[in-house]
Amino acid sequence: MRLEYFQMIDRFVELKPDERKIKALCKVPMESPVFEGHFPGFPLMPGVLLIECMAQTTGWLVSVITGFVGLPLLVGVKEAKIKGIVSPGAELTFDGAIIHEGSGYAIAEAKGYSNGKPVCEARLTFSLTPYPNEEFRKIMIEMGHKVGISVEEYSK
Repeated sequence: MRLEYFQMIDRFVELKPDERKIKALCKVPMESPVFEGHFPGFPLMPGVLLIECMAQTTGWLVSVITGFVGLPLLVGVKEAKIKGIVSPGAELTFDGAIIHEGSGYAIAEAKGYSNGKPVCEARLTFSLTPYPNEEFRKIMIEMGHKVGISVEEYSK
């Protein structure tokens, strides 16, 4: 996890496109500029970054089930709940599921856990936006490889 670059997912450990489910693993770094201000002497993972973890987890699933034809942009967050404190060094898992996909939109549900205990959950809405060019699509495919998604297996 590289917080300051918004690279939240370390790797995916489960991908079930037919069931529209995914699971990601992330390890919160021990040190990050984010913690210098959130909070000095009591570093905590910001809730907005937990939401970003859920969005990235389910956004990759949207990419898989739509065949990598565009970038899923987060356009809505509903029913978000932060249920626990996440400290530096925590190992997190995120479960995601697509509950609706069509007409250029997808709705997902995601939950995050630390040591098996719930720390966050939300319903997320994505708009599927065409990639600006083929070079950007290649960058996304390479990013998929780095986090454990065999993009070619799912691309149309």
